[in-house]
Amino acid sequence: MAFEFTKKNILIIGVLTVALIFLIQLFNLQIIDKEYKVTASNNALRYDILYPARGLILDRNNKIIVSNASSYDIMITPIEVREFDTLELCNIFNLEIEDVKERLKEYRSNRRRIGYQSLPFVKQVSAQEYTRFHERAFKFPGFSAISRTIRDYPFNAGGNLLGYITEADTSFLRRNPSYKMGDYIGRTGIEQAYESILKGEKGYNIFLRDVHNQVHSSYSGGKYDKPAVHGKTIISSIDAQLQQYVEMLMQNKVGSVVAIEPSTGDILTLVSSPGIDVSKLGAINKFYTQIVNDPLKPMFNRAVMSPYPPGSVFKLVNALVALEEGVIKSETSYSCYGGYHVGRGVKCHPHPSPVDLTHSIMMSCNTYYCIAFRDIIDNPKYNSVREGFLRWKELVESFGFGHKLGSDLPSEQAGSVPKAEDYDKIHGKNRWRSLSILSLAIGQGELGTTPLHLANLAATIANRGYYYTPHLIKGSPDTLINPEYTKRHYTLVDTTHFYKVVDGMYKAVNSPPGSGGTATRVAVKGLDICGKTGTAQNPHGRDHSVFICFAPRDNPKIAVAAYIENAGFGATWAAPIASLLVEKYLTGQVTRDYLETHIVESNLLTNMKKR
Repeated sequence: MAFEFTKKNILIIGVLTVALIFLIQLFNLQIIDKEYKVTASNNALRYDILYPARGLILDRNNKIIVSNASSYDIMITPIEVREFDTLELCNIFNLEIEDVKERLKEYRSNRRRIGYQSLPFVKQVSAQEYTRFHERAFKFPGFSAISRTIRDYPFNAGGNLLGYITEADTSFLRRNPSYKMGDYIGRTGIEQAYESILKGEKGYNIFLRDVHNQVHSSYSGGKYDKPAVHGKTIISSIDAQLQQYVEMLMQNKVGSVVAIEPSTGDILTLVSSPGIDVSKLGAINKFYTQIVNDPLKPMFNRAVMSPYPPGSVFKLVNALVALEEGVIKSETSYSCYGGYHVGRGVKCHPHPSPVDLTHSIMMSCNTYYCIAFRDIIDNPKYNSVREGFLRWKELVESFGFGHKLGSDLPSEQAGSVPKAEDYDKIHGKNRWRSLSILSLAIGQGELGTTPLHLANLAATIANRGYYYTPHLIKGSPDTLINPEYTKRHYTLVDTTHFYKVVDGMYKAVNSPPGSGGTATRVAVKGLDICGKTGTAQNPHGRDHSVFICFAPRDNPKIAVAAYIENAGFGATWAAPIASLLVEKYLTGQVTRDYLETHIVESNLLTNMKKR
């Protein structure tokens, strides 16, 4: 009898086919595919997590600046806990008995939700505490120990730069589902910026439980265990000894010092003072409250987070813009009679007059830059003041000001370059003039620049018109450098103009004493330091001391910005600190012991208290 494709038969065939597929899949999952059982049968299996050691951090000379030391976390699996001697456990780890009882009560009330999870009970116990626990572990059912690593710091320097390790909080876990409760993560600095490289990969050992929920044996002889993979080593751009030296110079001072290698954009040193003491990084939770409550804010990285007024060092930018716009030439001279006496006026310190471009930089003449700035904004080739201002803003921003430079430093701030709309709000739309915004001529007013921006300016001038994005990593066999850090970023100012500005910076430092150079006291024979002093007005107290420089003049090896809060003239504090740094880096030693001693022993924190 021939088979008939009736609706009934078709339905029966369909049902049998689906049933057969389910049977095959069930057979595969239960009999053949053991890996399904590994992941699905969690109630019968116990996973002991293996935490990897984080990658090492080396300095540019391959010296270890962050390594690892052994530590242990005591874990609790609440569902396995049986009656034990609470007092004995407290004595081992120096715990308060009431706190332990309260936590155990909380675990009991949440046993269903917790299930077979193991949770941290005591973190980062010492080797001695671990040994005492290990000897008596049989007395504490449901408790176990896992090996962890904590960070160790061979060099006592770079707290804000390196960052610290802490346990991931709930908000981080929500954003990063690959992390689990109890995982440690990098916070701030290099630890945060390169977390994905440094963290490594967790592993685990799987054990089989018996019917009494006791661990019976390794599951499948360890076939499905996964070894932990150590984090990769990072070679940073930092010179550890230089970092340590500059931190010594900056003790008892508030501010920041940044040094960059102009030919690469490598950050050689980045100091924020006061900063986090490296000795406290390994136990950051213990000192966290003390650090965040410090009125001098040691956790605040001034080098990348403080948008300071640049002061007179910004005259270099206005000089380059004026040259590019054709409103001055290197031989253009203006007379100065103690200041610029138009409108509210701008005072100037005594110096020989008149001055050309080179001497205006050398002597830091305010009048010269008030005139040059107004000529930029009022340039007749533009139809309006607004149009002239927008061109000025475009050229200024090509130096990296007004936006993040794109470094690998977490929390880098953009600083600020004012918008035309800002002045519309203050003065009325298109009702402002060059005289209304004259403070920009000398680096004041609405300008905000971080010390990183200023160090980058020094590097840009050292390169005669371009910069590389400042960065903290040199790359290594494990880690390739971000290609963005190898690209040149050119300003909109022609290269030829930079040579004219460099000449003024060279004479500011290397002119004979008494000639009017603002930084002649920090000249070092043979180093050809080119620099510019700045004194940034501060409405909250004494002026800030600013200095940027690079050296040597030809084929520069280092560019520096020093910004010392409430310290007065740029030549008094910022310039000496920067010049000592340059000498130490280029020669390996300091010949001016008297100056070094004066800087190290001076305490400027009293200036902060007078604010």
